[in-house]
Amino acid sequence: MSSRESYSEHVPSSDMPSFTATLKASKHIIAVAGAGLSAASGIPTFRGAGGLWRKYDAMGLATPQAFQANPSRVWQFYHYRREKALAAQPNPGHLALAMFSIPSLRQRMAPNSEFTLITQNVDGLSRRALEQIAATHPELADEVNSPAVQDSLLEMHGRLFDVVCTNEACRHREHNTNSPICPALAGTENVFAEDELEPHIDEADLPRCSKCGSLARPGVVWFEEMPWYLDRIDDLVDQADLCIVVGTSSTVYPAAGYAYAVRENGGKTAVFNLDRSEGDQDADFLFLGPAETTLPKALGLQ
Repeated sequence: MSSRESYSEHVPSSDMPSFTATLKASKHIIAVAGAGLSAASGIPTFRGAGGLWRKYDAMGLATPQAFQANPSRVWQFYHYRREKALAAQPNPGHLALAMFSIPSLRQRMAPNSEFTLITQNVDGLSRRALEQIAATHPELADEVNSPAVQDSLLEMHGRLFDVVCTNEACRHREHNTNSPICPALAGTENVFAEDELEPHIDEADLPRCSKCGSLARPGVVWFEEMPWYLDRIDDLVDQADLCIVVGTSSTVYPAAGYAYAVRENGGKTAVFNLDRSEGDQDADFLFLGPAETTLPKALGLQ
C-alpha cells in the first residue's frame, strides 16, 4: 500500500469518550480559536460570501496601506466592529474555554495539565468571559485574576478596543471602550447600502492620541504586520501534546500551521467547527456543529 493510499484512509474520530480520554491524558494543551468561536455571539466573520462591508472587501480594509489611503473609511469599519463587539456577550464556547483555563476546574478533566488559549479574534470576548466567571463565581475571582490564568490567553492579532498612536515618536497605546470612540463616527455603523453616500470624516475629527494628539489607529494586527507572542507560541506548540482548533478555517498563517506542527511533533489534534474546513481530514478528532454546543460538552463543562 502506498503512503498516499494510507494517508487518504485516515478518518478523524467523532467519538466523545475517546476525546475525553485523550484530554485526560494530555499535559500540555493549547487551543487555537478563530472567528467561528464568536459567530454565535453575533460577531461577523467577514469571510466567504459574507466578506463584504458596505461594498468593500473587509480583508482589504485590514492593512496599513488602506489606513494610510483612507483613514476615514477604515475607522468607520472598525467603529462598526467595535459597536458589534460592545453589543455582544460571550457565548458558551467562550465560557467553556475560560473555565478550562482555570486550574482548579481543569484539574477535573485534565489533571496536572497546562493550558493556553491562542485566539485570532480581536473582539475581547474571551477576556470578557473570564471577567464574567469572576463576577458570577466570587470564589474563583482570585484564581481568575492570577497571572497564571490571565497570561494563558494570548490575543495574537491584537485588540479591537486598544487605540494606538501613529506617531512613531509616541506610539502610546490605551484601552478604550467608549461608544462611539469619537463623536464624528456616531451613526456611521448604520450606513451599509452601496447606493448610500459614504460619510467622509476629516482626519482631524478621527480618534486622536490622548498623549500627543496625533492620529490614532485601531490596536489590531493588520495583514503584513507581525502577530503578537510568536516566540512564546512557537514554544507552546513545540511542547503541546494536544491542540484544540475552534472556529477557524485554517487559512490565516501562522496560526494555520500550529495544528500541523503539533501533529508533526507527535501530538493529537481536535477540530471543532460548524462545517468542514481545510486540513481537518488530518485531525485525530473532528466535531462538527456549533462550537458553543460541542465545546462545553467536550471539555466536561456542560
